[in-house]
Amino acid sequence: MNSDLTPQLGRILSEGKTKRIIEKKDDPSRVILLAKDDITAGDGAKHDIIPDKGRIATQTACNVFRLLKACQIPVAFEAQGGPDWFIAPACQMLPYEVVTRREAHGSFLKRAPHLAKGQLFSRLIVEFFLKTKDRRWLEHELTCDDPYMIWDEAAATISLFHPAKPFATQQPFLVLADSEVFTHPGESAWFGEMRRRARQTFLVLEKAWQLQGRKLVDMKVEFGVDPAGNLLLADVIDNDSWRVLEDGAYIDKQIYRDGGDLSDVVRSYQLVERITANFALPRQRVILWAGSPKDDLEPLVEAIARLSEGLIECVVNICSVHKEPVRSVLDLARLTQEVPDCVVIACIGMSNGAGPTLAAATSVPVITLAANYESFPDDVWSSLRAPSKVPVMTVLNPTNAVLAALGILALHNPQLHACLRAEIEERSTNVALLE
Repeated sequence: MNSDLTPQLGRILSEGKTKRIIEKKDDPSRVILLAKDDITAGDGAKHDIIPDKGRIATQTACNVFRLLKACQIPVAFEAQGGPDWFIAPACQMLPYEVVTRREAHGSFLKRAPHLAKGQLFSRLIVEFFLKTKDRRWLEHELTCDDPYMIWDEAAATISLFHPAKPFATQQPFLVLADSEVFTHPGESAWFGEMRRRARQTFLVLEKAWQLQGRKLVDMKVEFGVDPAGNLLLADVIDNDSWRVLEDGAYIDKQIYRDGGDLSDVVRSYQLVERITANFALPRQRVILWAGSPKDDLEPLVEAIARLSEGLIECVVNICSVHKEPVRSVLDLARLTQEVPDCVVIACIGMSNGAGPTLAAATSVPVITLAANYESFPDDVWSSLRAPSKVPVMTVLNPTNAVLAALGILALHNPQLHACLRAEIEERSTNVALLE
C-alpha cells in the first residue's frame, strides 16, 4: 500500500469485489475509493487477479469523472489522490443500478429475444435494477440477484422480474411496497432525476467515445446521497461499467465475460485508459457578424445562451463587408485564429452579399441569416446563388440559424451534444420495441 495513503485511512466502510471504500481519517465527510486488482464475472463465479488493474481502473474512472464534472454533472468525485485511489464525498448509496442503452446487448437481448444483437435505439433506454446480495432483500427470498425492477408510482409498488428471461412472458416474481425499498424521505422524486442524469451522462460519454473513433453502446451507473442531501452520480465508471465497440469488437469487460485470454483483457483495459485520458471539452465560440450597429443581434445572443444552456461563448463583431472589406477580412482572420473551433452567423440587413464574402475568406462554417426576408424576399438570392468555392449556408429563421451553428459545434463537444440531443431523445420513438 502506498505510504502516502496509509496515514489517511480510517475504518473500512465497505468492501466489494473490485474496491474498498475507506473513511478519510481526518475528514469523515469524505471517503477514499481504493481499487483492487481483482476482476470478476457472473456474480463472482469467475475471478482473477490482474496486476495493475487497480491503477488502470482508477485512472479510467478519474478520466471519466473529470469530464463529467467539467460538464456540470454532479458527481461524487473530488480529486485523484494516488495511482489507485481517489477522494470523494461520503455518500449513502441508493440500491439501484441504472443502465442506459443505445443498442441491444447483454441481458437486454435475453429480455427481448426478438431483437437482433446491436439493434439501435433512436431513443435511449433507461432501466433500473435492484441491487441485492445472496438472493435476498430484507426478509424476502429472491429467485435471482439484481432483478429488473419497475416502480409503479400510482400503486406505490416495485415489481421485480428475472433480468435474463423474456420479459413478455414474465409476471413479477415479487411485488414490494416501495416503502420496503426507499430509505430516504422523498426518494420517489429522485427516480425521474436519476433517469435524466443517466441519459445526460450517457450522451456526454457517447460523444466523447465517438470523438475517439469508438462506440459506446450501453453503460451502468449508480447514485448516492451526500451528507448535505444532494443526489450524486457515485461509485465508479470504468471499463467494467460499459460496453464499448472498436470496429465491432468489444474493448471492455465483455472480453473477460466471454472467456477471452487475460492478456487480451489487459490490453483492452490499457487501451481504454489511454483513450479516456483524451476526454476533454473544447473551447468554442459563435461569431455574430453585423454590418451596422443598427442591426439588432440581441435575439441571437439570447438564443445562443438559452439553447446552449450558457455553454458556448458568443462574440459580436460589427463591420460592413461592403464598406470596409479589408478590415472585415482582418477581423475574420483574427477571430477565427483566436478560437478556430467556431461558426460565423452573418446577420446583415442591407449587406446582402456579406455572408458569401465571409464564407469565401475562411474555412470555418458561415451561416447567413437573411434579415428582413419578409419585407425583401428577393434579397435572399444573393446568399443562395453563391459562386463556386463559397460554401455559405442560408437560414431564414433566427432560432434555426442558432441551432444549426450549435449543431456544428456539438460535433466536437460532448457537453453541447448532450444538451442538444436531450430534447430530441424526448420526442423520439423506438419503433423496434413497438413491433
